[in-house]
Amino acid sequence: MRHLSKEAEGNNREYKIIAVDDEIGIIDSLSVFLKHSGYSLVGVTDPYVAIEKVKKEHYDLMLLDFMMTPIHGDTVVEEIRKFNKELYIILLTGHKDLVPPLETIKKLSIQAYCEKEDKFDQLLLLIESAFKSIDQMKMIKEINDKLAKSQEQLEKAYLETIEILRYTVEAKDSYTRGHSDRVSAFSVLIGEELGLFDKDIRTLKIGGLFHDIGKIGIPDTILLKKANLTEDEYNEIKKHPSIGKQIISNATIFRDIVPIVYYHHERYDGKGYPTHIKGKDIPFLARVVAVADAFDAMTSRRSYRDELDFEIVKETIRKCKGSQFDPEVADAFLRVLDNKFDKIKEIKTKFPG
Repeated sequence: MRHLSKEAEGNNREYKIIAVDDEIGIIDSLSVFLKHSGYSLVGVTDPYVAIEKVKKEHYDLMLLDFMMTPIHGDTVVEEIRKFNKELYIILLTGHKDLVPPLETIKKLSIQAYCEKEDKFDQLLLLIESAFKSIDQMKMIKEINDKLAKSQEQLEKAYLETIEILRYTVEAKDSYTRGHSDRVSAFSVLIGEELGLFDKDIRTLKIGGLFHDIGKIGIPDTILLKKANLTEDEYNEIKKHPSIGKQIISNATIFRDIVPIVYYHHERYDGKGYPTHIKGKDIPFLARVVAVADAFDAMTSRRSYRDELDFEIVKETIRKCKGSQFDPEVADAFLRVLDNKFDKIKEIKTKFPG
């Protein structure tokens, strides 16, 4: 039998082991053996009790008999895996011929199996290997958690910086004030109507907020001009997607919203800007924001006109399907306008402008 130092024994006691066997003699033998090896053990003879204990308490390792009554070990594992995917399980068998098929072992994520014997030497090696694996997984999880936290902090800091720039634009352009918030919210409604994944919904939310960030680089004399713009001035305005792309591209964590910022003024028929791409060549989320952006422009008061009536706006969107707008996206937003108009009004009220 292997002997451990007091230091090693102390470390071993940090691990929690549960043994499940319907023979109390096996439980007693395992308990004595593992105690001598520096481990503590909780023994259970009823597999249903074992399942409940694992539900309520934390265990690092389970030693599980395969042939038991009233249920076999594979059924126990099947139940445990419904709520605990991480528990390390070593299956014990009285004879190697009684081991379940390899496919079952893989399917249930049973990490190892061992034949029962008086000395348990093989089992001890498996237990020590198990805890090395457990420690490695804990270390990996801690590293991933730290990386995720750092990523969140970096994203938050960059988001706050871009927010400052966005508010700078909105402070000098009365039209832009509230516009980006509304476009963001409208884009999310369209994305939800289309059944997009949560990741895409989040990208629409952030992309909508920053789609006009490039206006920070447009001279005030043009941005705030009340009269009609000259052709040269309009060409300057049309540079804001490219300027926005340059700003957002500096942070790789926001690479997903670059297509929205850069392509939200492209048209489905290829007559938009800045690149004149058309149809499905335009990134899909940019096509969503394009509809939301146009809708808000039509339903907002401008220096040269009042906001348009909703019915006129709906008819305009209908007529522009396939020319200015992606038909699928336009149809989705028309459904939103028909069935969720209360949410549209709520957004307009929450972000006036």
